[in-house]
Amino acid sequence: MKSNKTIHRNFECNRTFFNDIINNFDSKGENFGNQDRNSLKLFKLDNKTINVKSFKVPNIVNQIAYRFFRKSKAQRSFEYANKLKELNIGTPQPIAYYEYKTPLFFNKSFYISEQIDCDLTYRELTTDFNITNYNKILRAFTRFTFNLHKKNIHFLDHSPGNTLIKKIDNKYNFYLVDLNRMEFKTLDFETRIKNFSKLTIHKQMVEVMSDEYAKCSGENYDTIFNLMWKFTQEFQNKYHRKRRLKKKLKFWKSAN
Repeated sequence: MKSNKTIHRNFECNRTFFNDIINNFDSKGENFGNQDRNSLKLFKLDNKTINVKSFKVPNIVNQIAYRFFRKSKAQRSFEYANKLKELNIGTPQPIAYYEYKTPLFFNKSFYISEQIDCDLTYRELTTDFNITNYNKILRAFTRFTFNLHKKNIHFLDHSPGNTLIKKIDNKYNFYLVDLNRMEFKTLDFETRIKNFSKLTIHKQMVEVMSDEYAKCSGENYDTIFNLMWKFTQEFQNKYHRKRRLKKKLKFWKSAN
C-alpha cells in the first residue's frame, strides 16, 4: 500500500517520531474523546502533547473519490489549519497528515496537530448557564464568529463541540477543530446568520448572539434574530426528522 505524508516544516526534524506513532497507532498512544466515528489518540513529544486523528476507511464510493478526485479529510484538515493560521484565526497547530492508498482505492488517513488544553468548549455553554462570565464568553464567541465571516471563512461544521475555549489572562481565546469542511469565500448576509444554526436550541442564547452580531455588523437586531432563530428551528426539525427515520430503519432491520 502506497503512503503519502506531508509534515510541517517546523516539525520536519521529528519525522521519525511521527512515522513511528502512525505505523504503531493501534498499539501506542492514549485514547482521547469519543472513538465512535474516528479514532483520536494523544502522544507525548518533548514538552508537547500531540493529537492524532485516524479517519475511518471511507465507503467504497468515497474510496474511489478520495483516490482520484477529492482531497482527503486529513489533507483538507492540514491545509485549512495552515490557512486559518495565516489569517490569525485560532486552531491547534497543524503538524502533518498521512495517507494510505492502493492503485485503485483510498484507505486510511491521519491528521496530526498539537493538543490544546482548553478550559471548555462551546458545548458547555449550552448545558451550564452558571459558568463564570457566561455572557461575556458567549458575546466574545459571537465576535469571534463575526471575525471569521469578515475574513471570508465559512466553517461548515460550526457546531457545539468544534470550538475550544481557553482563558488567557483576562481574555477568552477560541480555537476551531474538525476542520475538514470549510470554504473560503465572500459570504452573503443570510449565509453568515445561517452559520449559527447548529450551535444551540436555546432561544436566550440566540437572542444574545443576535444582539452582539448586530453590534458588530451594524445590521438590525430584529432582522438578525428572526433569521437566526428561523434557521436554528429549521436545523433542529431536520435533525430530529433524520433521527426518527434512523430509528424506524433500525427497528425495521431488527424486525426482519
